[in-house]
Amino acid sequence: MEYDKDKVDEVVLALLWLTMFEDKFGTRAWKGHSWEHLDRLYEKGFIDNPKSKAKSVVITEEGEKRSKELFDKYFGIESE
Repeated sequence: MEYDKDKVDEVVLALLWLTMFEDKFGTRAWKGHSWEHLDRLYEKGFIDNPKSKAKSVVITEEGEKRSKELFDKYFGIESE
């Protein structure tokens, strides 16, 4: 099946916003998405390399900002 991979990457990055938390390494999010999508987010500079035994991934500063923007875009409630 063909699909717009950039749009899917945007939605995956937006959904990472829901599971973000702070620890001694910075902002992290749980890795609950396919390796294909996480690898592309890594290539785009939004997350650190997801290939580790950790159950979470480090989110870059740019990734955190973009994740929030995309979450608001796709899932935010518009005020009337």
